[in-house]
Amino acid sequence: MTPTNQNEFEGVLLVDKPSGPTSHDVVDRLRRKLKMKRIGHAGTLDPNATGLLIMLVGRATKVSQYLMSLDKAYEGTIRLGEETNTYDSDGEITETRPLPEGLDAAAIDEVLQSFVGDQYQTPPMFSAKKVDGVPLYKLARKGKEVEREPRFIRISEIELLDYTEPCAEIGMACSKGTYVRTLAHDVGQKLGCGAHLSELRRIAVGHFHIDDAVTLEELEEMSLSAFRRRLIPIYQAVPSHVL
Repeated sequence: MTPTNQNEFEGVLLVDKPSGPTSHDVVDRLRRKLKMKRIGHAGTLDPNATGLLIMLVGRATKVSQYLMSLDKAYEGTIRLGEETNTYDSDGEITETRPLPEGLDAAAIDEVLQSFVGDQYQTPPMFSAKKVDGVPLYKLARKGKEVEREPRFIRISEIELLDYTEPCAEIGMACSKGTYVRTLAHDVGQKLGCGAHLSELRRIAVGHFHIDDAVTLEELEEMSLSAFRRRLIPIYQAVPSHVL
């Protein structure tokens, strides 16, 4: 049955975003499916990134700020020896350098652990952060670089999952506003060979986990009654003091 009003569906839906679509593309697909406009998400993923995207349906959009403030967990791949202008695989390679002789997992892990803790991180030029009302990426596309104010972040843990030259697979937990691709770039600087983030997957936001998410294909095929059962009620998604 087609919803008769915009209040018929409300709650939080966990989606496993594939590589390719933007976060807003996922919003549009859900709006078309439910024939609703009041739908949003809590925390953008770059188009090439995959993983957990928290969708907000109906009145759940009111708790977006709380959900966006939660810590995040990621798994990613850092490709050593290549720098790009975007700090990730979307950009153009700006420099290639040989890896240090004898570079091994222990040396990479030592550098990774140096980033654990409270710190200030400078947002990349290719980002949606605005300076004087203009998104940085628009300036970057014109070849302009402006001073960016560093942001306070916290990286609570980083683990080296695997190292097969030239790629280091990592797992990490961090605060809101952390740019993992900036971390990848900075790791490359410390190692002296340059690096960029070649893959990124968000696996958790607060207590929400990717294992509980639906894929876009499952979402497209899901009946509206099945969709309703997948929605997490707002009172279960956030603490009572937020409501």
